[in-house]
Amino acid sequence: MSAALIHRLFDVIEDDIVPKTEAGVAAGNKIFGAAILRKSDLSVVIAETNNEIENPLWHGEMHAMKRFYELPKADRPDTKDCIFLSTHEPCSLCLSAITWAGFDNFHYFFSHEDSRDSFAIPHDLKILKEVFGLEPGGYRTENAYWKSHSIRREIAAMDEPGRSELTARAARIAARYDALSQVYQASKEANDIPLN
Repeated sequence: MSAALIHRLFDVIEDDIVPKTEAGVAAGNKIFGAAILRKSDLSVVIAETNNEIENPLWHGEMHAMKRFYELPKADRPDTKDCIFLSTHEPCSLCLSAITWAGFDNFHYFFSHEDSRDSFAIPHDLKILKEVFGLEPGGYRTENAYWKSHSIRREIAAMDEPGRSELTARAARIAARYDALSQVYQASKEANDIPLN
């Protein structure tokens, strides 16, 4: 993954996903968001955030795919021509939906462990363990359907000077999500999301 691509994915997180997530968290939703970009020019097709207040299935990725398929077919690129961006490593529901929709990739910023440890939302790992018997990281990150990309791992593997610049930018984005998480955690008891 090139530094230019990571910068573009960070632009989308900061400019397209975070504003929607701020509004979503204010309404009582979790902090997860997603976007679908065209591979050809990296333009945003759709960006969305978690909307579990409306429907517990509308995780960030699921809600983005819902909105994607609501676009007129003429305006909707083939999923093979798209990059799927998720702020957090997709849960088992979203992994399945990404697969069924035909996306051949996804990129994520925060890991399942980050969701559990930094954001106090442990459900992804618990479900993978309890339902599927998988330890953290136990699903196949590259398979016949898609290849997943951890943005943070890609940054860590880069050479300088790009690594330092992207690491600093990642820290700024993480700080924004830390603030959003504090808002969500303080208000989550007031919502009726089944797994809050």
